Amino acid sequence: MGIRDIIEGKKQWRAHLARVKALPPDYQIVYKEMQRYFFKVGPVELTDGSLLSGILDFFEEGVAAGKGVLELIGDDVAAFADDLIKDSRTFADIYQESTSGKPGTAEK
Repeated sequence: MGIRDIIEGKKQWRAHLARVKALPPDYQIVYKEMQRYFFKVGPVELTDGSLLSGILDFFEEGVAAGKGVLELIGDDVAAFADDLIKDSRTFADIYQESTSGKPGTAEK
């Protein structure tokens, strides 16, 4: 990864954050909590940026339709977030596989 890639990544992240700040306050709160959860849980797909961008696109469509965030995702935000990554591998899964000595993984 070169310096240009880092700079471009920062530009994209700042543009993403500007889109988040343009959401209504209730959407921002839910988005930030989901983001914090995903950063903590660490789904592997998070690194390519499509998960958070997809959520943001979904939220922007909800705002355009005039719906409240809980009307859009339901009352249980945690269940909604878990459902988005239920079939995703997490970094914790990869670590557990590497330490368990399963075939095809490095033993520690």
